[in-house]
Amino acid sequence: MTERFSAYRCIFQQNIIRPVTLVLIGLAFAVCSSTLATATESQKDSHTILVLGDSISAGYGIDIERGWVSLLQEKLKAEKYDHYKVVNASISGNTTGDGLSRLPKLLEEYSPTIVIVELGGNDGLRGYPVKLMEKNLQTMINLSQQQNAKVVLAGIEIPPNYGTRYTALFRKTFQKVASANTVDYIPFILEGIALNPELMQRDGIHPTEQAQPKLLDNIWGTLLPLL
Repeated sequence: MTERFSAYRCIFQQNIIRPVTLVLIGLAFAVCSSTLATATESQKDSHTILVLGDSISAGYGIDIERGWVSLLQEKLKAEKYDHYKVVNASISGNTTGDGLSRLPKLLEEYSPTIVIVELGGNDGLRGYPVKLMEKNLQTMINLSQQQNAKVVLAGIEIPPNYGTRYTALFRKTFQKVASANTVDYIPFILEGIALNPELMQRDGIHPTEQAQPKLLDNIWGTLLPLL
């Protein structure tokens, strides 16, 4: 009886336990492979929008969570573009030179699909040569496109008290850079805002919190086809 039981046990181990073990291993491998494939697919489908700007995008004087960049992330989610992550690399007071110095590291860190360049206002307010601003903008575009990122160039205006000649040259610099490159161009990011006292802070330079949805609207129409 004992010998017969031992024989049955041997047969059971050889013919059932090993195949079941192999099946379980196969199932585990399949699950792991599926998980890795899903993770890889998710990673492949994720995209980053890098906003490289100054105080207009850094939310100067307002709650940063109510700034247009934060509103953009909310809108992307609402419009089912939630596979896009927005990185706000804007710093108040930055010039095009400051942005250029920071851009290489940002490109390396985030590998953005889209780069929104919102710089130049501080160059104008400080009376910097427009040729220098043009060179910096062009280099930022070149660096971004070398990393296969699409570029949105956001233009800005400066107050007329800087003189007709300088303000005209300043405006034309954005137009010149945009026309010389394959970029999407917003001529004036504060269109419909800058001349409305209710939408501007007391300094007359920075938009209020109430202006942020309109500011986003000015950008969204240009950004949407790139998504």
